[in-house]
Amino acid sequence: MQIERELAQVTPDSDSVLTIGVFDGVHKGHRQLLDVLTSEAAARGCVSGVITFRNHPDSIFRTDFRPQYITSLDKRIRLMKDCGVDFVLPVTFDREMATLRAEDFAGLLQQKLRMRGLIVGPDFAMGHKREGDIEMLTALGSKMGFTVQKVDLMVNGGKAVRSTQIRQAIASGDISAASEMLGRHFSLSGKVGQGEKRGRELGFPTANLDVPPDMAVPANGIYATFAYVDGQRYMAATSIGTRPTFNGIGRTIEAFLLEFDSDLYNRPVRLEFVQRLRDELKFDDVEALLDQMNIDVQQTREILQAP
Repeated sequence: MQIERELAQVTPDSDSVLTIGVFDGVHKGHRQLLDVLTSEAAARGCVSGVITFRNHPDSIFRTDFRPQYITSLDKRIRLMKDCGVDFVLPVTFDREMATLRAEDFAGLLQQKLRMRGLIVGPDFAMGHKREGDIEMLTALGSKMGFTVQKVDLMVNGGKAVRSTQIRQAIASGDISAASEMLGRHFSLSGKVGQGEKRGRELGFPTANLDVPPDMAVPANGIYATFAYVDGQRYMAATSIGTRPTFNGIGRTIEAFLLEFDSDLYNRPVRLEFVQRLRDELKFDDVEALLDQMNIDVQQTREILQAP
């Protein structure tokens, strides 16, 4: 069984307190739960661990499911380790795991990871057909020798902080709301690919960012962003859309880095979205487009230089 092999990748030298989930985004609510995890583990003299999934469980249950991740797996792991968790173990959610009974899964966690405590959110359930809800797991824990502790959802502005709400905010272009729930600016990473070089012809050479198709991308529009290249930060005006003035077809992510004149082709770039400037527009002519691009660059500079 693959889950047994993957759990065997970590061999704790003491008992552990665990949590389980996708944790996409590692947002404020996730970090609240991880704070409880690390505190409880420390109080009990245990190590703290996170079981996260390489793939979203919905990809097994729904043929039409198309993930739109807020963070890549690597970034997710890094963010959780930054929260002080002792280990993060990514596992594959497959059909065999989907049929695993809750008691059998708990037994594996005890056998492989020496689980003595489980920290969960209020909607948590595990095992075949989500049979292992908090009530059932609490009863199992009493029998098998582990505790279950529920952590309530964090509420922000009267709404629970969830990955789903953050994805919706990103998809609508509400970067401010997404960043508020994340507790940091939303970002996208990818390599710079070949573009049509139209921006260079207009005097605004842009980096065309190729991002994985399973990553969440903000709504079409113009954004004030920071671009990170080789550890250096640059101000950048970023356009997401189809370039309607030129009757573009494919959707692109193009960043104009201020005060940067090196070749970026095939180099990794991370864009940090700070503020949405405007919708994507179709202009009557190139001159009108250039006028607006100059305004966009100036607004970007003012926003990103603001204290």
